[in-house]
Amino acid sequence: MVKAFNNIYYGDLGTLGVPAGSPGRLALPVPGDDPDARKAVIGLLDELGFDAVDVGPLTESWRFEKDQPAYGLKADLDGMTTALADARPREVSAAV
Repeated sequence: MVKAFNNIYYGDLGTLGVPAGSPGRLALPVPGDDPDARKAVIGLLDELGFDAVDVGPLTESWRFEKDQPAYGLKADLDGMTTALADARPREVSAAV
């Protein structure tokens, strides 16, 4: 399983994609436990006109969940990579 497309509004998929190498080309995070599956999804994103950041395993997908810098972010490869790196785990409060 690979997590993809949840960090972009569905309507933007058909309108914001641009050819590889275009300035400002948007990047999307791609986590998944199978490296070959991630590679396949990254290829699909490229065909649709988006760069991708290989986030690693699914356990790292918290990096672009709500309240994280990359959540819903429209950024190029450098901007998305930075936002993912800037993510900080949420503190879990103990049950009373």
